[in-house]
Amino acid sequence: MNVLLLACQFVPLLGLLLIALFGRSEKRIAVISSWATRLLGGCILALLGMWAAHGFGGYEYLWFTVYSSGDYQLPVLFYLDRISAAYLFAVWVIFSVIVRYCRYYLHREAGYKRFFLTIFAFVLGLNMVVLSGSLDVLFAGWEIVGIASFLLIAFYRHRVQPIRNALRAYSIYRFCDIGLLLGAWFSHQILHGGNHFAELAQLFGNDTVLPANLTALFVLSWFITIAACGKSAQFPFCFWLPRAMEGPTPSSAIFYGALSVHLGVFLLLRTLPIWGFMFITRLMVFVIGLLTVIVAALSEKAQSSIKGQIAYASIGQVGFMFMELALGLESLVLLHFLGNAFLRCYQLLVSPSIVAHLLRVEGAADTGLNVRGNSMAQWLPLSLRDTLPEVLRNTLQVFALQECNLEGLVRATLWDPLKQAGAAVNAVGLGRKLVVASGVLLVGWLGLESGLLERQYLAGPAVLGMALASVAGFSQKGSVFKVWNAVGASCLLAGATIWLLRMEAGSDVELFLAGIVPSWLLGLGVLSLMLRGENFAETPFAYRAMAETKPGLSLLLFFSFLGLVSFPISPAFIGEDLLLYHASGHHGWIVALIAVSFVINGIAAARVFLRLSMGRPVEVRRDAVEAALAAAPVPRLAAVQETAPG
Repeated sequence: MNVLLLACQFVPLLGLLLIALFGRSEKRIAVISSWATRLLGGCILALLGMWAAHGFGGYEYLWFTVYSSGDYQLPVLFYLDRISAAYLFAVWVIFSVIVRYCRYYLHREAGYKRFFLTIFAFVLGLNMVVLSGSLDVLFAGWEIVGIASFLLIAFYRHRVQPIRNALRAYSIYRFCDIGLLLGAWFSHQILHGGNHFAELAQLFGNDTVLPANLTALFVLSWFITIAACGKSAQFPFCFWLPRAMEGPTPSSAIFYGALSVHLGVFLLLRTLPIWGFMFITRLMVFVIGLLTVIVAALSEKAQSSIKGQIAYASIGQVGFMFMELALGLESLVLLHFLGNAFLRCYQLLVSPSIVAHLLRVEGAADTGLNVRGNSMAQWLPLSLRDTLPEVLRNTLQVFALQECNLEGLVRATLWDPLKQAGAAVNAVGLGRKLVVASGVLLVGWLGLESGLLERQYLAGPAVLGMALASVAGFSQKGSVFKVWNAVGASCLLAGATIWLLRMEAGSDVELFLAGIVPSWLLGLGVLSLMLRGENFAETPFAYRAMAETKPGLSLLLFFSFLGLVSFPISPAFIGEDLLLYHASGHHGWIVALIAVSFVINGIAAARVFLRLSMGRPVEVRRDAVEAALAAAPVPRLAAVQETAPG
């Protein structure tokens, strides 16, 4: 079973590498993807068969320990039980269907290879989440799924709206990842290493002896619920999922109709022993699901596209799953998940054909065709909405068109305060910032040398500078170099904060900076080459389309972006967790500030990547011409017009 568990992880990675290295034509990509899918299916079926032969019990496998430092351990754990078995079976079936479907649906599409690379990366992260044995491994797969979703929403990179929606969805992911990041850290603190999914049932098996106090468990449950709500588009984050349908229909089917949208349910199922024994946390999950169902039922009626309607239908069904989980119906949730995943995948895949068929019917029928006005109208059922007064119906229609104002609520609560704080920081000139920073460092150095100050007292200014650098980069749009340097400075100050708090954490801080500093410097070099001869400040809101004009540099920028945001391909991913671990022995607000800064940095760096890599080259040239004409002297233009023939 151990070999098969590893094969479920490495087969998607093998398919990704083979397509990247040898996928020079559609035919070769199709062959590689088909054989990789069959191999993955064989491994999954063999694994589930062996698991069934062993009695359907939970099976845990410790592969190796990535990092060990004192009391801190980061093992790579895999765990298989009925929850992961149900999700793994759904992954195989739906992924196989999508790969087969895309061989024809994306024929002669410009991003054919890019799509298959991203979809294999998605399955790699998804299998890692489904087979994870702890929150740390789950968080690694969670990040891979998030970045794959980000890339596929912006798949049609010539259009502005998919790019904006990709950043919107990624921002929600990152904000809600605070919950999973802090949840993984907090579980280490209060469960004292017993945070393996295989051990949770034993830890909470005795109601009289709990592994932690109720307040700490409630806080941990709250963190987990925030992460689940963001990934599954539950209240109040319902609005981003219909906008994520801007990507190709197959990616919408596998992500937002079938698999990715149910990962929040998977997280709650996995952590059920943590939050399930308290009435208040069950009530919280139930209320979130109920509010989501109401919002989805209203908003679905006002959607103008079939994919938007299916998106809200899927959101509503996940809301019902939250309610079922709160009521303790775990087996029903698994059956509900399988039925909803297969149904929504089918609906999304056939939606283009349905729309085309209805357009042909409409074109062939008389213009006065009215479904409710014909003889069959008496058989059509009346909805609850039809029985309401007209004023109330109109009010609900407007409310539904605005999607219950949830985006405005989230923006006013999370986005706008950070932008305002960043604008206030950026209003202070760079020279004044350098003078203040130099003064603080000089005073701190003199205090340390004279013995009047201790190292811990400088950690406060360092963590404050980290937070200010993060919000400054978040709200900065006029210069990509300022954004990139602000993100890098924030990460450096985060490492300095931990070093000042604990000198013995120096090696762990070095591990974190070993992933951050090379990515930062590589990004600066790539940005210098990409923007050579261009004035970014003239048109800061235009997309530069360098993924097409300078594909090599754009790819390097993408990898430096991943390293700078501590993606699981960099030592900074482990270092990020280590910084929170070392900060936990001090004030909790330092841990919260560091986690929030990491999330904000990810959004700011993603915006830089989108601004430079996405867009249409023709529009970029047109923007440059318009900017040059606007900057040209007026007398010279008049002279040209006078001498022009005709």
